[in-house]
Amino acid sequence: MRTKVNEKTFDGQSFYVGIDVHKKSWKVTVLSDQYEHKTMSQNPDPKLLAGYLHRNFPGGSYHAVYEAGFSGFGTCRELIDLGINCIVIHPADVPTSQKERLLKTDKADSRKLAKSLRRDEFRAIDIPDPKMEADRALIRQRFRVMKDLSRTKNRIKSLLFQFGIHIPDQFTTAQSRHWSKSYLNWLRNVPIREGSLRQVLNNYIDIGQTQREQLLELNRQVRSLSQTLEYKDNYHLLLSVPGIGLLTGMAILTQLSDIARFTRLDELCSYVGLIPRMHGSGDKMQTGKMVRRGRKELKIMLIEASWEAVRKDPVLMAKFAALSKTMHKNKAIIRIARKLLSRIRYVLVNQE
Repeated sequence: MRTKVNEKTFDGQSFYVGIDVHKKSWKVTVLSDQYEHKTMSQNPDPKLLAGYLHRNFPGGSYHAVYEAGFSGFGTCRELIDLGINCIVIHPADVPTSQKERLLKTDKADSRKLAKSLRRDEFRAIDIPDPKMEADRALIRQRFRVMKDLSRTKNRIKSLLFQFGIHIPDQFTTAQSRHWSKSYLNWLRNVPIREGSLRQVLNNYIDIGQTQREQLLELNRQVRSLSQTLEYKDNYHLLLSVPGIGLLTGMAILTQLSDIARFTRLDELCSYVGLIPRMHGSGDKMQTGKMVRRGRKELKIMLIEASWEAVRKDPVLMAKFAALSKTMHKNKAIIRIARKLLSRIRYVLVNQE
C-alpha cells in the first residue's frame, strides 16, 4: 500500500486550479482530470500555492486561472515562473448560470473557474511584459489627470452658476476650456461678497492650475516615450493617419501591443469596444448601444480622433455625410471610428 508520493507519482496527469483573488486571501479549487481534490483558503502568495501543488502532486502538469482585476498580471507572471501554466481571463467571459448569480460565493466562483478551465472554455487575455504594462500606466495616468482637470473646470462653472455669477461671453468658448490668462485673471478678481465663497473659488483655481501643470509634465513624458526605440517607427507611421496625434497614437501603441495578434478587423474592434450590442430571435435582429467592454480611454480617444478625421480627410468626410442622412451623427461617427481603426491596423501591419 502506497503511503507517500515520489517525483513521478502524477507524471502525465493534469491539475486545474481556479483562484478567486482577493486582497487578503485567495479561495482556491484544485481539480484533477477526473476528480475534485479540494477547495481551500490561503494567503495571497503564489509561492504557497506552488509549494502545495509540487508537494502533493509531484510530476503533474499544473494549470491555473483567475479573473482580471485589481491584482493585475504580477500574480500570473510569478506563477508561470514557479512552473504553473497560468492564464488571466476577462470576468465577463466566465459562463454563469442564474443559480450561480443568485448563490454567489468565493467558493462557488473558484470551483466554476477550475471546472471551466478543465473544459478548456477560456480565451486568455494577452499579458504584456512589465515594460509595456508600465508604459500603459503612464498613458492612463495622463488620461485620468485630464479628466480630473475637466471636472475641476466644470465644478468652477457650476459654483458660479449656483451663486448667480455670469461668465462673460468672451470666456464662454475655447478660452474657458483652455484657461487663458485673461480668464484666470477674471476668476481671481470677480466681485464676491462672501469670504467663504471667495476661498472656495480660489481653492478650485489652485487645484486646477496644479492639475494643468501635472498634465503638461505628463505630455512631455509621453512625447519622450514616443521617441524611444520601441515606439518611434510605429508612432511616426500612425501620424500619417488623419486625426491621430501624439496622445492617441501612443495610447494605441501601448494598449494594442502586438497588432499581429488580431487576425481580423472585427477582433480588433471587439477588443477596443467599437461593436454594438445585438439581440436576435427568429427573423428579428436588434442592435443597441456599444458594448461596455474594451479600454474606455482608447475608445474615447478614437472617437475624438474620428471627429478630427472627418474634417481633414475627404473620403471620411463624404462617408460621414452619407451616414448622417440615415442616422444620428453620434452613431455615424462610430462607423467612422471603425474605418479609422481599419486604417490604423493596415498601417501597423504593412508598415507603410
